[in-house]
Amino acid sequence: MITKRQGIVVWIKHPKYVKRLRRYGHLIYASRKLKYVLIYVNQEELEEVTEQINRLNFVKRIDLSHKPFVDTVYQKKSPIIEEETDYEIKSVY
Repeated sequence: MITKRQGIVVWIKHPKYVKRLRRYGHLIYASRKLKYVLIYVNQEELEEVTEQINRLNFVKRIDLSHKPFVDTVYQKKSPIIEEETDYEIKSVY
């Protein structure tokens, strides 16, 4: 069975705190320049984990990923109906 997961972007004050965030979920990416960390967490534990992370003094803010809520079933393109156009081709010469 596949567990539903959701991404959390944690903006931090200094990159040295990345190691402390590993215990809250699966650390995917850490940007030293922009000072953020991408963590994946089970959706069942999302509220608890975000509250725990938000209490940490080195966390600026938390953004949640919207990917699980985006519809990924797409419709087929409708065939393009060719319209008859009357273009006049004028010679420049």
